[in-house]
Amino acid sequence: MYTHLQLRDSARPPVTLSSLHKMREDGEPIACLTCYDASFATLVDEADADVVLVGDSLGMVIQGHDTTVPVTVDDMVYHCKAVSRGLRRPFLVADLPFMSYPSREQALTNSVRLMQEGGARMVKLESGAEQVRVVEFLASHDIAVCAHLGLRPQSVHKTGGFRVQGREQDAAARMLQDALDLQSAGADLVLLECIPAELGASITKALDVPVIGIGAGGNTDGQILVLYDILDITTGRKPRFVQDFMAGNGTPLAAIKAYVQAVKSRAYPAPEHCF
Repeated sequence: MYTHLQLRDSARPPVTLSSLHKMREDGEPIACLTCYDASFATLVDEADADVVLVGDSLGMVIQGHDTTVPVTVDDMVYHCKAVSRGLRRPFLVADLPFMSYPSREQALTNSVRLMQEGGARMVKLESGAEQVRVVEFLASHDIAVCAHLGLRPQSVHKTGGFRVQGREQDAAARMLQDALDLQSAGADLVLLECIPAELGASITKALDVPVIGIGAGGNTDGQILVLYDILDITTGRKPRFVQDFMAGNGTPLAAIKAYVQAVKSRAYPAPEHCF
């Protein structure tokens, strides 16, 4: 009973939103990973990752689809439950999958499911100007929200595939404004995917909330990668920003620890991982 109070003064207190904001203020990089099951969650926890995302990337990584579009809310709840059972320290975030937030009411209903049934502490939604009202509505109901800008995998059929976003001046300016608007609406974190490093740095500097990057350069407040990528499980061509942390490490746990340390020391991402 009251586990959160019992753990608060332990050697490994749970990460909270307040913890993440303090890390940003102190200049300590935030180490994040995706995860989809309890076994890997236990390793990620032991490696002292700060944030775990149950991403709808499970559609490709676990289910074998070409995109994240087929992933359902039921899928997300199932995997979130599994991951939550393996975690003690990290802050758990869950994706709202494709078409689970076309209205404010649907976004609220599905966010509640991810939190009550799945154990998530925050929901993430792929964002833009059109999602500002949704974020504002969720925040007004005390739901923590991570806004996702840049490459938005749920929209690849519309945007023409998995490509770097924000290269053009107008697109970069629009993304910066969207980030500011989403922060004003109540977003507690912002995730930037596959954008030029200079734009990642500019958005991070402009915001007051922590900014997590994946292929967004080394000057964001934190980094996230897909667990299966850093463990060299993913087959075929990998994104430029991926680093194989199994190389030189004998076990998955050692590889995950090496990733966390590389993020904390800012050894990752290196210039070759950036756009």
